[in-house]
Amino acid sequence: MANKTDSKTLDTLVENLRAAHGDNLASIVLYGSVAAGDHVAEHSDHNLLIALNRIALEDLRLSQNALRDWLKSGQPPPVYFTVEELSRAADVFPIEFLQMEKARKILYGRDPFEFVEISQANLRRQTEYELRTKLIQLRRLYIPASTSVEKLCALMSDSLASFAALFRAVLILHVQESPVSKADSIRATARLLGLNESPFEQILRLRSKSGKPLTVAEANSVFSDYLSQIERVIEAVDRIER
Repeated sequence: MANKTDSKTLDTLVENLRAAHGDNLASIVLYGSVAAGDHVAEHSDHNLLIALNRIALEDLRLSQNALRDWLKSGQPPPVYFTVEELSRAADVFPIEFLQMEKARKILYGRDPFEFVEISQANLRRQTEYELRTKLIQLRRLYIPASTSVEKLCALMSDSLASFAALFRAVLILHVQESPVSKADSIRATARLLGLNESPFEQILRLRSKSGKPLTVAEANSVFSDYLSQIERVIEAVDRIER
């Protein structure tokens, strides 16, 4: 649905939220691939963060009418934080906050990440945890996906976006520039760690629907190489001095 959401739709949403929350509304932030200009129409949503000065149940109910058309269009519900929570939660959400900080567009109010500080130790811990969790999940999902080449290609294509966000954290941990686009982050990480770039490039072509379709044997070969390279990334993060 991402390609069906234009600036007029966002403007209308902002006005509806301002009317709903009034002075309690501090910020509205568009973040992620759409804000970065790196979105793929069939895969990317418009991700919104809404910062309020306070959040009670009534404040969330006030959002119902403002968000009705937004949710009907297929967009995900916004993430709600209080301003104070944003300043205190950086120790448990360092990856998410870095992603928002790197690729964001302020639609209303002040920049909520202006004074957020990210700890390298917390970032390393969460990066390894998320990488290992997603690797385990990828292995599990391979079993049902391996019944068809279409399912297997979809699994690789969908999962790479999540790993790309984590690769940005890997680059930051190695004091490297973290590109905004998924493809650039993947390539930069592969160069940094001396990875085999081939499976990543093949999956990027799957996401963009360029190149010829893979056979069953080819898809399984790409998946095997993909897993191996993810394991190498995890090993590299694990070796970083804690």
